[in-house]
Amino acid sequence: MKIKRFIIFILLAVLLVPATYASDRQYVLLISLDGFRWDYINRGLSPNIEWIAENGVEALSLEQVFPTKTFPTHYAIVSGLYAENHGMISNSFIDWETGERFALRNREMVESAKYYQGEAVWETLRRNGIVTASYFWPGSEMDIEYRRPHYYHQYDHERPHLERIEGIIEWLQLPEDERPQFMTLYYSDVDSEGHRTGPYSDELNDTIELVDSLMGVLLDRLEDIDMLDRINIILVSDHGMTEVSPERVIELHHVLDDYDVVTDGVGPVTMIKPENPDDIEEIYSRLKDEEENYRVYLKENIPDYWHYSSHAYIMPIMVVADLGWSLSPRPYDPARGYFATGGNHGYDNKYLDMHGIFYAMGPAFKEGYRTGTLRSIDIYPLILEIFGIEARSGIDGDLNNIRYILRE
Repeated sequence: MKIKRFIIFILLAVLLVPATYASDRQYVLLISLDGFRWDYINRGLSPNIEWIAENGVEALSLEQVFPTKTFPTHYAIVSGLYAENHGMISNSFIDWETGERFALRNREMVESAKYYQGEAVWETLRRNGIVTASYFWPGSEMDIEYRRPHYYHQYDHERPHLERIEGIIEWLQLPEDERPQFMTLYYSDVDSEGHRTGPYSDELNDTIELVDSLMGVLLDRLEDIDMLDRINIILVSDHGMTEVSPERVIELHHVLDDYDVVTDGVGPVTMIKPENPDDIEEIYSRLKDEEENYRVYLKENIPDYWHYSSHAYIMPIMVVADLGWSLSPRPYDPARGYFATGGNHGYDNKYLDMHGIFYAMGPAFKEGYRTGTLRSIDIYPLILEIFGIEARSGIDGDLNNIRYILRE
């Protein structure tokens, strides 16, 4: 009898193992609403986003890396690295090895894997046998196959909103062995409108309602395919937004015109590289003497908390405007003054106006849980923890800072 009961126990255990593993199969959808500031949810215009926050984890805000610009911050989220370590130091910068300028409109450079250091989360998951997919994300189009998600779309700013959602739904309906367990989804609308009309405009509020309606469609479609209760949704934004004005423009040309220099950046940050290294200290001193509504640093003295001084592409002098002020290396031309009208971002990441959102719900997350400010660099190890995979060594993110939002 004992032998018979033992055999029955073993058979039951064998039969139950597949069911147990099937129920533990994790899915993660990482969504970015570009430029959705931490406090936009408080305007009462986003009931679907509020529903996600209320039924999962709601962070006060999401602190991004410096500079608070789209490519540096998005790649920090998926790599767990500060900008000086992942190499994407801005949306535009000069590659001093080649003399070429990295620019978002240059598709060849955007796809070049040399500019994306570290390892994105989809790379780590691929190495561990997890199928991945991306409906847009900076870095997802790299020109090395194994560094991309298994499925991906080349960025198309005009791609219809609902088509992106249907792309996610189609992936989730693939046969299980082909179905991605990790996916990304991206919308730029809030950022674009924030730049055009500022963070307090009626047009911006209309755009908040638009992207919220898209989240409502996504939730409904996930429910249609019986995935809403099975998928972990992580909803973030890459930065916030602050008001700028032509009345708050700082012109630097009266100093820089006296020297032969290369400058990079208008708005929140301007970097300066004198052709003659002997001019570095003199230019720095002159800018320092006039320091008002901005701060100027030598590369070696950039504040430690920005983690922004060790990369080769960073120039010897960096000028950072105070919140809401704009820098112009040349005389300011209102006809070309897009950066000084409406809204902008890229400032010190400690400013609350630069903080984004973090809301997460799903089987891996606590329910109805509110917490304080989280750090974007901790999201990479968090995602890997959901899949039971150890993060790669040498990252800047720390799972211990964020693990507590997961269910026991």
